[in-house]
Amino acid sequence: MKKNLPFILILVLLSLIYNDVKAEINSTILWERGTGEYNNYRIPAIVVTTKGTLLAFCEGREAGDTGDIDLLLKRSEDNGLTWSKEQIIWDDMDNTCGNPCPVVDEVTGRIWLFTSWNNGKDGEKAIINKTSISPRLPYVCYSDDDGKTWSVPESLDKTCRDSSWGWYATGPGVGIQVKNGEYKGRLVIPANHSYDDPDGNIANGPYGYGAHVIYSDDNGKTWQMSESIKPGCNESQVTELSDGTLLMNMRSYNSKQARAVSYSKDGGATWSDIEHDYQLVESVCQASILNLGDVQGNPVHLFLNPAVPHGRDHLTLKVSSNDCQTWSNGKLVWEGPAAYSCMVKLANGKIGLFVEVGEKRPYEKMLFVSFDWKDIFTLGAILHELQ
Repeated sequence: MKKNLPFILILVLLSLIYNDVKAEINSTILWERGTGEYNNYRIPAIVVTTKGTLLAFCEGREAGDTGDIDLLLKRSEDNGLTWSKEQIIWDDMDNTCGNPCPVVDEVTGRIWLFTSWNNGKDGEKAIINKTSISPRLPYVCYSDDDGKTWSVPESLDKTCRDSSWGWYATGPGVGIQVKNGEYKGRLVIPANHSYDDPDGNIANGPYGYGAHVIYSDDNGKTWQMSESIKPGCNESQVTELSDGTLLMNMRSYNSKQARAVSYSKDGGATWSDIEHDYQLVESVCQASILNLGDVQGNPVHLFLNPAVPHGRDHLTLKVSSNDCQTWSNGKLVWEGPAAYSCMVKLANGKIGLFVEVGEKRPYEKMLFVSFDWKDIFTLGAILHELQ
């Protein structure tokens, strides 16, 4: 604990200094329900390329979680101040092309985009119960020109999916590239699935939810999958701790009202038994985690989710300065309805949030917000209105 005292004192001083200073918050509605070419927009994912370009991905939906869903993209070359027109990355007629989960290879500059595909006539329950027309499959495509154009998506069914699984979903959110240790350079993509479980009760059947990762040690030439993390976990995000350990942070179905976590010492190939982090209140929703790297000699992470035990509201940002062991300084982002999120560190050093928020329902707007690190320590919410 003493090791973190200087950093904690800095946080206290920052809060005193900036409490009376109006935070400079930039926000842009990237997609909004009832506007554009689609009925609904959901599932945020955002990365910054090696050139500093922001790529914001989402699903363009005609209805709910399945059916006719297309993968969409907007680009920003000025740290989120202005954005390009909408691009359609994948439209497979009436089928589902969803769950965007990108990662940037810092070595090659290539942007990989992982997604999940299923027949648009199949719903999640049928896929879990294996009565669907087709299984749900992982796909991947890539861009070598800063997100302007994309390759044709290719199936990873043979190498990155267990044939006994029913449901399958990449992310949602982002992947990472390992920065330190024996597995430096490894690309790691969080994913999840349903599996046969005689004691399970998912979709009214003997099934459970588990998480896993897809990873590559050759800059994406080949991909393989890890062992399963279970029980009762899905919609995961992964981060690297300062000693090279990987931490998986997961949506939990274990009635703990907290996030589930698991650790890997071998770059994501195998995982520890799940634990629950009761500091991170869980509303059975997706969440995001961001490794900011070294700040004042401490490994700083940010965590963002609807910080309530039930429902989806009070989107809250928390800070850890000790490799996710403890979390502090809960900063309210939006008090009203809110759901999925994704975070990114911009090329100019600011923090970027890509979030689902609304006045009456969480899925009305997909909003990009950017602010300085110091603004986390000011009074009040990041967002006071949705512009």
